[in-house]
Amino acid sequence: MGRKHPRRLTAATRRGYGFKPMPQRDLFADFARMRREMDQLMGDPWSRTRYVSRRASGFSPNVDVYYVDDPQRAVVKVDLAGIDLTEIGIEVSGRQLAIVGRRALQETEGRVYQQIEIPSGPFRRVVELQVEVDGTSAVANYEDGLLTVELPLRDPQETTHRVPIERP
Repeated sequence: MGRKHPRRLTAATRRGYGFKPMPQRDLFADFARMRREMDQLMGDPWSRTRYVSRRASGFSPNVDVYYVDDPQRAVVKVDLAGIDLTEIGIEVSGRQLAIVGRRALQETEGRVYQQIEIPSGPFRRVVELQVEVDGTSAVANYEDGLLTVELPLRDPQETTHRVPIERP
């Protein structure tokens, strides 16, 4: 009894199914994120020095990154609940999107805390995008504690320029 294998999609059959070619991915772009997540996973949960040093150096907000069509763009959503809009800055350089800012310290006068889990202080989160983007056309909005940055994709042919060789 032979098992039927699903039919493989070739370039010819993909056209019939409406597949669009995806931009090439940079396979090394996620290494920084994976290392940060592994450090968080493998760190000593009982170590007070790790907790104190993390608080002193700020925090790294959580992000979602995805790509959409029509028009093609990268969308980055950043969880920045409780942060004043005037404390947030956005920079685009090449394939990197940097979000910087500061969450004000909580009022502690007259309070005895059982738990403190909401991070405060400065932050800087750099997101490595997998495609070339047009930073001059980026649009951002901040609603209900979520910062959404939309970055139109740049055509790879636009970033490649031929340089003529001059002869003396």
